[in-house]
Amino acid sequence: MTYLPATFRPLHEGWTLTAAALPADAPVDAAALAAGVPAAVPGEAHLDLRRAGLVADPFDGDNEAAQQWIGDTSWRFTTAFTWTDDGSDRHDLVAHGLDTVATVLLNGTEVARTENMFRSYRWDVRGLLRDGENTLAVVFAAPVPETLARAERDGALPSTNHHEYNQLRKMACSFGWDWGIDVAGAGIWKPIGLDSWTGARVAAVRPLVDVAERGDGGHDGVLTAHVDIERAGADGDVEILVVLVDPDGRPLETAATVPAGSDSATVVIDVPHVRRWWPAGHGDQPLYDVIVEAGQGAWRGRVGFRTVALDTEPDAAGAPFDLRVNGERVLVRGANWIPDHAFLTEVDRDRYARRVADALEANVNLLRVWGGGIYESDDLYDLADEHGLLMWQDFLFACAAYSEDDPLRSEIEAEAREQVTRLSPHPSLILWNGNNENTWGSVDWAWAHRLGGRGWGDAYYTEVLPGVLAELDPTRPYSPASPHSFGDYRHPNDERYGTMHVWDVWNRADYSVYADYRPRFVSEFGFQAPPAWSTLAAVVHDEPLDPFGHQMLVHQKAHLGNAKLQRGWQGHLPDPQSIEDWHWTTQLNQAHAIRFGVEHFRSLTPHNTGTILWQLNDNWPVVSWAAVDFAEQRKPLWHALRDMYAPRLATLQPRPSAKALAEAWEGLPPERDALALVLVNDTGEDYEGAFTVVRETFDGNVLAKAEVTASVPARGAATVPVPAEVAAFSDPAAEAVVAVAADGAFAPAHHYGTEVLHQRLDPDPLRVEAVEEDGAVALRITAASLARDVFCHADTVDPRARADRGMVTLRAGETAVIRVETPAGAAPDAFAAALRCANDLL
Repeated sequence: MTYLPATFRPLHEGWTLTAAALPADAPVDAAALAAGVPAAVPGEAHLDLRRAGLVADPFDGDNEAAQQWIGDTSWRFTTAFTWTDDGSDRHDLVAHGLDTVATVLLNGTEVARTENMFRSYRWDVRGLLRDGENTLAVVFAAPVPETLARAERDGALPSTNHHEYNQLRKMACSFGWDWGIDVAGAGIWKPIGLDSWTGARVAAVRPLVDVAERGDGGHDGVLTAHVDIERAGADGDVEILVVLVDPDGRPLETAATVPAGSDSATVVIDVPHVRRWWPAGHGDQPLYDVIVEAGQGAWRGRVGFRTVALDTEPDAAGAPFDLRVNGERVLVRGANWIPDHAFLTEVDRDRYARRVADALEANVNLLRVWGGGIYESDDLYDLADEHGLLMWQDFLFACAAYSEDDPLRSEIEAEAREQVTRLSPHPSLILWNGNNENTWGSVDWAWAHRLGGRGWGDAYYTEVLPGVLAELDPTRPYSPASPHSFGDYRHPNDERYGTMHVWDVWNRADYSVYADYRPRFVSEFGFQAPPAWSTLAAVVHDEPLDPFGHQMLVHQKAHLGNAKLQRGWQGHLPDPQSIEDWHWTTQLNQAHAIRFGVEHFRSLTPHNTGTILWQLNDNWPVVSWAAVDFAEQRKPLWHALRDMYAPRLATLQPRPSAKALAEAWEGLPPERDALALVLVNDTGEDYEGAFTVVRETFDGNVLAKAEVTASVPARGAATVPVPAEVAAFSDPAAEAVVAVAADGAFAPAHHYGTEVLHQRLDPDPLRVEAVEEDGAVALRITAASLARDVFCHADTVDPRARADRGMVTLRAGETAVIRVETPAGAAPDAFAAALRCANDLL
């Protein structure tokens, strides 16, 4: 959503797309294109060509390669509109988003040239408009040749892509990524139109909040509204009115005057007994409406009263990354966010709402908006505000060096000022981050000899961006980079300080290596798997379907991705014997790897204060690190994530025994030769309870048993040793240790003596009754012996079907019900046949 004043007249109808400069070898009907095709505004050239039937679905098969000419083409968007002078002082042409290097012409006269996708533009066009018919054209330079030309002119800079994407202020991942399709194109991607106004208008509002504690234990709020105006002519006084409306509809009003010679004013409203805004799981999310009126103009938004702080001060173990809202520590259970569609204009509020539901239902409490995408839509931020989902926004720098010279430097400062102002009302936004991996890259990625003494972007992260924030929004913390160690002469990815990214797992190491780390905060880590079967089969048509088939590899963007998938399951799961088994094996291994990592990291609470999984979502159908695929199917990882991110987590972890601690050499970690029950209590209430810990055979024969009690503070953790007689396996291939809370406040924790590959699991342990029930299919599943990670691939029966739970582990004799919401007519037994578990790979 882009805020549009009442005086704004959209110019979204009657647009035509033509090629301003078409490559000679472009495989397209040049005559049809020359005649012009209807164009949607807001929209993108790729989508217009698709609707016109000039190109096939870019996501299907290997169409990506066949459509690279689109990014080599200069595109012209044209429309005509009727205009009559209504006597307003000003008539501004306003473009909220042009992607990217554009020339704007009104009635054949050049209005302006732009080169930043992340900015809006406003031009006074009184002298160019005429009564009656007018023509408006926007001509976009071909983005890929433009990046090459700038690299040739100014000098190439290091990046991680085959395109010079860091030469332009354009969405980096539109040029392709290790999960993203290469569809760099052009378009008017946000509203464009005329704004006719008189006297004064509201140019910008920054409604910043603070909270102060009262003597009686309550809290007062303070709204400080920074209001900028623009004048159309006479430089007189301008009266402004700021209205704050509480969640019960009660208004507070304050008026002020912008005196002649000034274009800004600050209005302060005190809010006694304010209702504070809290993250999900910490409290409610009351929102206050804010209305600002000045002259004929008005602005509307919402705020939530809360404080945010980030503690990175050194401690005995290094330096934490400790986010606090209203003074209360937030243990982050996060996921990284990428644009939810490769074509941004295809994402509407409803799609955003479904992704927010995906996050919240998986117990995610923070989304990190990654720096290779966009400054996200107010639709996403509004939803986050309403539901208490915390947001971390990267400035848009990713995996590359960036010129510190003009004109790029001026563009970056202008975009930062606009986006900081735009997002300042949102209480969900709690952190700005300078860049993704650039600081790390400057140290570890051999940039120095390629820079030739040029700056690589550090001036943005240490000077420009923090300077903009100090001026415009000092209410939120800032991190210069992710990863970042918050201190001079520290490696940027040092686990002892601040944030770190863990990518040796996936790239070269077994996922058991996660346990070798003791990070303070992990802001990226992940493991790949294919999307749901129906999502994959809809776009990959290799015959026969094969992991290394041509089209499959088009939809696998990671370097040696499928080889890394194979290396990843080896030692954990048996080698698959069919494409169906490959699909299940890789999805299962992704869930196992992330569960192993998350449970280890969370078991370090409060030394570790959070994890941010790479990644929640996809932007096209692809083999990737996502938990939810492009077709909105929840992968096995999503279901495992819901369990491992539960506010209360019980996990069985290796820990040093007293003997190992006593015998450890100084400076070396002690051997983890014992087992402990680690309880993480990310709720606002202390917990006390009893647990039964048993070692049993897969068929349910109890071999050893102990009762333990635990006391766990709110937002804290506790470690309870497991008696040796319970922890020590006599037959690791046929036994499991299980910890069960007597009151059910924690889900059971399972621990195994060896990997699935080496376990003597019953390959067919499930007894299933499938019945129709209240318009859905209920699968009542009973385990004859231990059944690991039961999952229903409901989409193989019908892509529209959705199972309410998955990755369910059942002990011998236990029963669970999986409910499948499905269109009418699907046979219950078909969903029973779609059940799989880890056992059946044996």
